[in-house]
This record gives sequence, C-alpha cells and structure tokens, in this order.
Amino acid sequence: MAELRLGIRLKEVRTAAGLTQAELAERVGVSRKTVNTVENGVFTPSTPLALGLARALGVKVEDLFWLED
Repeated sequence: MAELRLGIRLKEVRTAAGLTQAELAERVGVSRKTVNTVENGVFTPSTPLALGLARALGVKVEDLFWLED
C-alpha cells in the first residue's frame, strides 16, 4: 500500500490573507510555533486544529490539507 502524505497549503492561504503566523495563531488560540510546525510539515494537526485554522482563514479544511499517495 502506498504511503500517504499530508499536503499542506496553509502558508499560501495565510499569506494571501495578509496574516502573520502570530496573528493566525492568536485567532486560533495556539502558539506561533504550532502554526510554524504545521506549515513546515513537522506536525500533523489534529482535526479540531485543522478545522480551527480553516475557519480562521475563511476556507474549507480541504483547501488547506489533503492526502497524497
């Protein structure tokens, strides 16, 4: 079976919205480091975090994260 990887577009959407990592983190209620590690693929967000990020950016969660083969 192929290994699935998480595709992440969070940084693109965040910068297009004109937000810093710190500003997005504040909106979601997490640390700037958490946003940074998600953007860099170091940390896989939990479902509540992924939904919170999407909501804070006004997009669907599928616009930020998807599975790749």
